[in-house]
Amino acid sequence: MATDAPPPPKGGPEPEPTRRTPSTAEFVEVQQSAEFGELRAAHRSFAFPLTIAFITWYLLYVLLSIYAGGFMDAKLVGNVNVALVLGLAQFLTTFLIAWWYSRHAATKLDPKAEAIKSRMEGGA
Repeated sequence: MATDAPPPPKGGPEPEPTRRTPSTAEFVEVQQSAEFGELRAAHRSFAFPLTIAFITWYLLYVLLSIYAGGFMDAKLVGNVNVALVLGLAQFLTTFLIAWWYSRHAATKLDPKAEAIKSRMEGGA
């Protein structure tokens, strides 16, 4: 019986390159770097204002539901009232924000994060 493993099949997946594990000191050094600060600022400048805007929009809907029942019950078309339209708009804005963040991350955050990761793992 042979003890050697058979070679991987041709056309199969290539083995992953070996990555080194950065030390704690290297993580701290990167965390304090200007490049990581730019990455964090790019994330925060997008996420925080959008989060505040969405929470405000959500609370407005809740407050209108509680205190402006007459307004929310106003019929727009048939049995469709303002409350239903605003409720559906909550879902729409949730999906729009997720899509917008995905685009922001892909264009602004991911390239910076990948550069830092690559350097940390010894790939660059």
